[in-house]
Amino acid sequence: MLLQATVGKPVRPPIAPRCYGAPAQLTHSTEATDVRQRWKQVALTFITALLVMIAYVGCAIALMATRNRSELAAYGAIAITSLLAYLAGVRLIEWRPVTEFSLSRFLPEIAAGLVAGIALFAAMIGVLWIAGVYQPQGWTSIDGSIGTAFVLWVAVGVHEEILFRGLVYRLCCKIFGTWGAIVMSGLLFGLVHGTEPGATAIALSSVALAGLLFGAAFALTGRLWLPIGIHTGWNFAEGSLFGTAVSGNTYGNSLTTAKLIGPDILTGGRFGPEASVVTVIVLSVVTTFLLWRIARLRRSVLPIWRIGRGEPAAIVA
Repeated sequence: MLLQATVGKPVRPPIAPRCYGAPAQLTHSTEATDVRQRWKQVALTFITALLVMIAYVGCAIALMATRNRSELAAYGAIAITSLLAYLAGVRLIEWRPVTEFSLSRFLPEIAAGLVAGIALFAAMIGVLWIAGVYQPQGWTSIDGSIGTAFVLWVAVGVHEEILFRGLVYRLCCKIFGTWGAIVMSGLLFGLVHGTEPGATAIALSSVALAGLLFGAAFALTGRLWLPIGIHTGWNFAEGSLFGTAVSGNTYGNSLTTAKLIGPDILTGGRFGPEASVVTVIVLSVVTTFLLWRIARLRRSVLPIWRIGRGEPAAIVA
């Protein structure tokens, strides 16, 4: 963002980009300490990731030992465990404020994310409805199960965004910079969904694009609220409002019942509409816009090997 002088108003400096989630430390690309500091942050973030994974595995073992059969209880316990382990790791290992979970922007960003996620899926399903692929069958009775499903999708969003944006993205950003972090965390997000029922090449491409979108949302705000909101809103709309499968799975009741008629390239087959080519197109457009915003606002961070080549290292996190 270029400085713009306004008559009678002070000139505000541009926002310096950083791998979000650490105290800002202004550095100079000519100093070898910049590289050493970045590698130190890589090591500390990796230790935080280990702590979260150990807590996650421990929680999963405990759930199996107690023979838990409730999806809500399982996802809720995993999300809370991951969140607490993440907060502890950031505070006690990385020794910094948890800025990615700053409460100052919680309400507006989580609300914007929820609306955006629901709107994105509604736009995609609207195209399928116009094409005669999505065929609503009727309404179901409104009861507490819809609210329960929403809580479940919040838990899923919190857990997965901590893993893929809070940990994988931040770790990659410190080494490969913003663009590398967005791509690598997005690709990994897509690959881990390859074991879901009905996964296809289009399905994995679509989920990877969603991962890019979530990564771009994190890069733009520096907080996890927006990607958590988009992630939750999308899943809630897909599985609990429009009555379709979420990554090949169904969870509880939906506000509507519907069926998808047509070739798998449009319906997504068993995986659900996430594997539809229409979803790929919608996500591509939105993700491209967010990536353009990152470039326009100069929110990207250089990869570690470009520090010291006469280019500003901006702010390292």
